[in-house]
Amino acid sequence: MSLGRILITAGLLLVVLGLIVVFGERLPVRLGRLPGDIIVRGKNSVFYFPLATCILLSVAASLVMWLLNRR
Repeated sequence: MSLGRILITAGLLLVVLGLIVVFGERLPVRLGRLPGDIIVRGKNSVFYFPLATCILLSVAASLVMWLLNRR
């Protein structure tokens, strides 16, 4: 794959990521607040682990990498 094509792909991914960050509050499903994310509230502390969000982002990243590596 040529360097130019890699840079264009990376730029498009950054634009999509930027749009998600800017318009994320208006989306019906907010990343980091999905069902399956773990929140444990203690007396003086809060433990938060976005398990479902991590799985979703991992699947999306795997799909993108698979699409880029197809020949």
